Amino acid sequence: MELLKQRIREVGQVLSNEVIKLDAILNHAVDPVLTTAMGKEFATIFAEEGVTKILTIESSGIPIAFAAAQILNVPMVFARRKKPVSSDTTEIYSERVPSFTKGFVTDIMVAREFLSAEDRILLIDDFIANGDAARGLIRIIRRSGAHLVGVGIAVEKTFQAGGRTIRESGIRVESLVSIASMEHGNIIFE
Repeated sequence: MELLKQRIREVGQVLSNEVIKLDAILNHAVDPVLTTAMGKEFATIFAEEGVTKILTIESSGIPIAFAAAQILNVPMVFARRKKPVSSDTTEIYSERVPSFTKGFVTDIMVAREFLSAEDRILLIDDFIANGDAARGLIRIIRRSGAHLVGVGIAVEKTFQAGGRTIRESGIRVESLVSIASMEHGNIIFE
């Protein structure tokens, strides 16, 4: 997606060979024009999949997932990192996932009432590096009995294994932008 590449070139800050800061468009501030365009792109890519619900993880995936859900006219659900009001663990699906960029392990939770075996889920997130968050959400989807139609990622770092290992497990992964390298502060797109 050329618009996303252009914005990454304009505002992306390479912090190391493995970490890029995109706070101005994805992770702190939201560019509504870009976010809407990303949602439209995911809606187009997955239009034939019969999506009934979009799942993401708080917080940076929410705007993109919302834009796609609005265009597909389906509900959006996000996995929470904090325990919901109900403390009854039988009412939630929960997974422990490490965060590559944050450097710690967190619990992600989705209330059981929001996922059902009849759902056809599109998982959307902002980044994929090692793929731990996506794999955690995939485990939640499987436990709910819902069907995962695919994974939409705004920015994939292909020099890390996340997207590749999920594809190797037979799951469709579509990335809007793939970054092959960030060595020496240079962003190289595939």
